[in-house]
Amino acid sequence: MAANPTSPPSSTLPLQDRVAIVTRATSGIGKVVVLHLASLAIVVHADISNLEQIKALFDAAEKAFQSQAHILIACARTEDLTLSSIANSTVEHFDRILKVNTMGTFFCIREAANRLKRGGGGRIITFSGTFLNGYLLGFAIYSATMKATEAMMKVIAKELKGTKITANYVMPGVIETESFNEHKSEETVKVYTNASPLLRLGKPKDVAALIGFLVSDDGEWANGQVITLDGGASL
Repeated sequence: MAANPTSPPSSTLPLQDRVAIVTRATSGIGKVVVLHLASLAIVVHADISNLEQIKALFDAAEKAFQSQAHILIACARTEDLTLSSIANSTVEHFDRILKVNTMGTFFCIREAANRLKRGGGGRIITFSGTFLNGYLLGFAIYSATMKATEAMMKVIAKELKGTKITANYVMPGVIETESFNEHKSEETVKVYTNASPLLRLGKPKDVAALIGFLVSDDGEWANGQVITLDGGASL
């Protein structure tokens, strides 16, 4: 999804005339991020594991707004709800998760590195989750595919030296999205709620506020960082 803000969301976050591409922008965190950043948007459906569709996504943004994109926010990823052990996982299952989470992110950030506007305001942001650091049972494949994207983001921040394009990796904790509410029992929700010193679940707007800062001029000094956003639950 490409978005071009026509008015800044606040006086401290001026994004006038900047074009942002947000993947998975029709639901969850991506949707709230778009609403936070922009008042004008176009919707482009794309499979991020398909390189040609990623190229078409950038083409559509450039054509619609007559400008290079300034910002890539890659929210799209696939979760592994099977919770399979490594021994019981199939090659086909691993390949499916790998194509979206690792290859898809690679396609997105590679295209961004080549096509985002240089000289100021360029931003690349990708996502994962704090539970990766816990090495939880059943999450081996998902964790492996997402840890690879963390490494890519740290390296791309160095590779883009001199372009004024920054790259950061955001790791939200438990966020109360539509998909979260669909798959979690009341007891599970209580456990996650009590894990945070703030005694609540994260909201998509919590993430959107951070993204709003990172893509602003004020957020330029944050670069090559893995940013945990979980209300203190991982302390």
